[in-house]
Order: sequence, then structure tokens, then C-alpha cells
Amino acid sequence: MINTNQFSKREGLSILSVVAITSFMGTFLVSAVNIALPTIEHDLSLTAIELSWIITSFILGMAMFMIPAGSWGDRTDNRKLFKFGLILFIIASVLCYVAPNGHWLLAARFIQGAGAAFTGTTGQAILVSSFPPNKRGQVLGISVSSVYIGLALGPAIGGVITEQFGWRILFSIATILGITTLIVSLIFLKSNRKIKRESKKGDPFGTILFMAGLITLVYGSSQIPSTNGWVLMALSLILLLIFWKIESKVRYPLLDTNLYTSNRLFTYSNMAALINYTSTFAISFFLSLYLQKILDLSPRHAGAVIIAQPIMMAIFSPIVGRASDKIQPRYLATTGMAMCTTGLGMLTFLSSNTPIWIIITILIWVGLGFALFSSPNMNTIMSSVDRKQYGQASGLAASMRVFGQIISMSTITLLISFNFGNQSVEAVSDQLFLTAMRWVFVIFAIIGIPGIYFSHFRGNVSKQ
Repeated sequence: MINTNQFSKREGLSILSVVAITSFMGTFLVSAVNIALPTIEHDLSLTAIELSWIITSFILGMAMFMIPAGSWGDRTDNRKLFKFGLILFIIASVLCYVAPNGHWLLAARFIQGAGAAFTGTTGQAILVSSFPPNKRGQVLGISVSSVYIGLALGPAIGGVITEQFGWRILFSIATILGITTLIVSLIFLKSNRKIKRESKKGDPFGTILFMAGLITLVYGSSQIPSTNGWVLMALSLILLLIFWKIESKVRYPLLDTNLYTSNRLFTYSNMAALINYTSTFAISFFLSLYLQKILDLSPRHAGAVIIAQPIMMAIFSPIVGRASDKIQPRYLATTGMAMCTTGLGMLTFLSSNTPIWIIITILIWVGLGFALFSSPNMNTIMSSVDRKQYGQASGLAASMRVFGQIISMSTITLLISFNFGNQSVEAVSDQLFLTAMRWVFVIFAIIGIPGIYFSHFRGNVSKQ
């Protein structure tokens, strides 16, 4: 463990700043692109299913590389991988900016997601290894807060930019932020050669199985209800089960299954995170469409409404993160999980006549719940493992978020396929859209209930 007394305040602040900026960068782009979806759909002539892949391809890229990035970081150097992820993100952002059609944009978004996986996974591990246990909740809270600041500014700034200058400018901003952060990281984020690595051997076969399982799962969900879709879904489950079986036996696994089979605190915390992100990710996707299609708001005004949720997350995450260093995190996280679940229940009652102030009130409630959940949950996960497992634990925790988002988007894609067919969102009737949205929120509110159980019964963190 690196004690904060061993390096200057400037170095500590630089490490925290670089990780926080990259955390902001990824979520800013995701939330800004969500607001721009109707404009992208119109400009590139996309169907509703193709439009959902603008988000899904980015998430898939993250999901495929988060666990490998964590494992590679533990075996090599988290800081080098962090810089590599930044370079990948910058290149992909440029490709998104110049994308001439939907297929090009989907491919570039996938690469962008892969870059975000490297920075997101290694960034949390760098933070935890650079600060003592009594500061862990605080710095993680700041990092999580930067995620939510990105979510908060994305809809507001993204709405204005999309309306005034077009959606491509969003990716030019991402490029500038990426280059700036890379320069700062090259100056201040030096490789840590003092850390001894147990082995540099990897698990290439396990990595291939894992990635193949994810690809077939996500693509298969988009092909349902066709026979090919169900076959691909079944194949993905077989591949992932084989992957788990192999990982429990190999000497140098990509995924240390013992973390799940012998560490209840780690397992339950990750399950709570998976459920939380699965149930809540649909909010930003569907509300951005609902506000513009049903309530006829402009991208700028829709962004101003959606900003209510991430603002609460950004304000309260550092406060709650600091509190989780003193109060058992499970109490804070369980309260937050319950608030998110009830908020989803409230969203099922949205109609074409719902007042804006009611929508904002619900988003404030969900945002506060998310703030109460996220920092304490991440603090619990990172406090439940040994230092040599920080990279993998961080990768797994981040993967729970992305897997949740994949499940969420796969469910959305499935319902869109059943209800909309090959039509665009713009072309379907308002009533059909509202029915599909209502079912999405009902399903995710039900999914949130077991998350409350896992959060409460995970056990206590040992305070050192």
C-alpha cells in the first residue's frame, strides 16, 4: 500500500484528477449521445433496433475488455494499461466524428467502449493502491462523483450542442478531453516498478471463451424472437458456463472464481451492483426518447429535465463515500437500492399528460438513491480483497455495471423488437411507445427487489 505521506500532495492530487477526468469523460459521452439519439436516427436513417445498438456497441466493447483489463493490470502495470486505454479512446472518438454511416459509427463506438474499459478498470485500481484505507471511501467517492458530473452535464450540454451544432461535435469534445488527459497522465502518472507481480502468464483460451460468450449473448438478444436469436442465446450460456468451469481449474485464470465462491461480501456486493445497474440504466435511454417524442421537448429542454438525476448523484456521492468510511456501507447502499427500485415503480405511471415537475421529482429521488448505493458499494468491494487482487476486483466491479447495462439494453432491444419491428421510434404511435416503456419500467422495478436483499445481507466491512 502506498501511503499518502510517501508522495507529495501534488502527485496524489494529480492521480486523483486524471482518474476522475477519465471517469467523467466516458459517462459524459454516454449521456450526451443518449440525448442525441433522435437526431442520429434521423441523420443516418436508422431503425429503432439499430439505434439501440449505438448504445449497446459501446457497452459491449466495455464488457468484453473490463475483466481482461483487470487481470492484465494485476500481472503487468495498471498505469501503462490506463494510458493505452486513453489512446484507444481518442482514436475511436475521431472515427465516431467522421462516421459516414450507421455501421461505421457502431464499429467506432465498440472501439471507444474498449478504450473506456481499460481506463475505467485500471483507474479504480490505481486510486485504491495509492491511498490508505481510511481515505479509500473518500477518493472513490470523488471518482464516482465525477462519473455523475459527466452524467449530469451530458444531457444539458449535449442537448445544446446537438441542437446548435450537430451530434458529431460531441465526439470532437471527447477527443479534446482525451488528448488533454493523456498529456497529464504522461507527466504525472508514472509506472510503479516497486510492485512485485506474481506472474505474467495469462489465460488466452479463457479470454476467447469469455468474449465469444458475450458477443453471442448480446447479438442473439437483438435477433429474438427469430430462431437464430434463441440459438445464439443458448450458445452464449453454454460458452459462459464452460468459461466458468475452466477458470475454476486453471493456474492463472482470467477470472478468479474463488472471489465469488469463498467471499460472500464480495459476491453479494457485486450481485447488488449488477441488479442496480440492470434496473436503472433503462431510465436515461427511454426518458430521452419519451421527453422528445411524447412531450415534444427539444434536445436542450429534454437534457435539462434528465439532468436532475445525475446532479443529485454528483452532489451526494462524495459525501456518502466519506460517510461509508465511518458507517457500515451496507446500510447506506441498501437504502439507496430501495429508493432506486421505488423510483422505477413511479416511472411506470408516466403518460402523455404527466407534468414535468413530477418527472423531475422522481429523477431527484432516484438520483439520491443511486448516490447512497454506488460509493459505499464500491468501497465494500475494494475493501473485501487483498491488494494483489485490486485490478481484478476493480475490473469485476466495473463489469457488473456494464453487464447490468448489457442486460438492460438487451431487454430493451427485445421489447423494441416485439413491439416496433423494423420501424423507427419516430414512426411508431405514441400509445405503442408508452406501452413498451411502461413494461420496461415494470420489469426493472421487479428486478430491483432482490438487489435490496443482496445489499442488506452481504455482511459488514472490517474497519482497519
